[in-house]
Amino acid sequence: MTELNIDCLNLIFNEIRKDKETLYSCLLVNKRWCLLVVPILWEKHTWNFYHDEAEKKFYNIILSSLSSSSKKFLNDNNIKLPSTIISKSLTFNYISFCKILESRTIDGIITKFFKDKKLKDDKRKLLEQEIYKLFVNECKNIKEMDLYTSQPLSLFQGASTFFYNVKKLSITINCILPNTLHEMAKFCIYLNELIIHNCSQYNSGLISLIDSQKNLKIVSIYPDSKAGTCKELGKVLGRKGNTINDLSLYSINIIPLISLVNLKNLLIYNFELYDINSIEIKRFRQYLENSKFSNLQILDVYGLSCFKELATLIKNTEENLLEISIITKYVNTKNLEIFINSIANNCPKIRDLSIGITSKEFILIKSILLNCRNLICVEFDSICYENDIIGDEILNYLIDYSPKSLNKLILSGNWKYSIDIFKRFLEKNMLMKE
Repeated sequence: MTELNIDCLNLIFNEIRKDKETLYSCLLVNKRWCLLVVPILWEKHTWNFYHDEAEKKFYNIILSSLSSSSKKFLNDNNIKLPSTIISKSLTFNYISFCKILESRTIDGIITKFFKDKKLKDDKRKLLEQEIYKLFVNECKNIKEMDLYTSQPLSLFQGASTFFYNVKKLSITINCILPNTLHEMAKFCIYLNELIIHNCSQYNSGLISLIDSQKNLKIVSIYPDSKAGTCKELGKVLGRKGNTINDLSLYSINIIPLISLVNLKNLLIYNFELYDINSIEIKRFRQYLENSKFSNLQILDVYGLSCFKELATLIKNTEENLLEISIITKYVNTKNLEIFINSIANNCPKIRDLSIGITSKEFILIKSILLNCRNLICVEFDSICYENDIIGDEILNYLIDYSPKSLNKLILSGNWKYSIDIFKRFLEKNMLMKE
């Protein structure tokens, strides 16, 4: 029987790369298949375990991969490695195949094997240091990292190569020293995505890291519980306005909202649920009113009822919006009419729309349905609790004016409908399907 060549096998194995059980079976076919499958398994998918024993074996291989000098160093510092580690040379340099590094993996190793030994902080840091050194020195093609460590990774041997190919970086900023980020900025310059956790104040290393990026496209910022506004972070993101096209803010207070010329996706999450009359909300309203995102396609807002300012933002998108989701409950509905009219008048291309309304705004839905003829999915929710509201009016508008493209509709559970109107609505939709 003719054997498949390496290229064909690689294509096949890459197609089933998420099917671990099948890949494990392929390991046993022959040495050739094993050589191709092991690197795929170690890229990422062995990092999620279904049982404790598999996790323990995985961690054991990592500890077995420590260099002889690291093992001696740990032993000299009275840190005894588990007796289960493999003393002879491993069949593969497994660590070199890894394309993802997460701090939780290193924490998992220490917890799993050393929880009974109650390592003191200084010894724990030495063990952590040697494991990180292993990854930094051996991994030449890391693509993603999730870091929350004070270890100076950028000073370890092999750091320049280790950081060079990273495309996605998630960092818990209050765990990483500014000097480490300054050093990372020299090598880690091709990030596509940056996720910042516990962001609360000015960090010169973070500013330096962002400034060094050549092609940063996606930025997500999560606040610390004591978050304050970081103007310098806002400024450096503004300097990357030509490349950033996706911005997620999980606080309205962490940075001034800046205009980014190529921004296509914007998520704003009022995580702290600031009161409508708070200083933070008033300041953010000004940011919204003065911001312009002419290429914006997706707008996702949670917990904000700045309807007038959101209306202005929508007007300034130059009719490019494709999706709008504004989720807010039990709020002041002032300027809600202005907001809905702004959607109707400025969003001819919109496909997905999810907004809150009251019965007073039912009549405005007609203009949305007439002007937004590309709608595919619509959700109208009750923005505040209303007793015994009859929703026949909104159903009539949907019957008479819905675009043919509309195939998904979600209406608030608080509204009630007469049987005749509801029957007519269902009949109309059955005819549209035919």
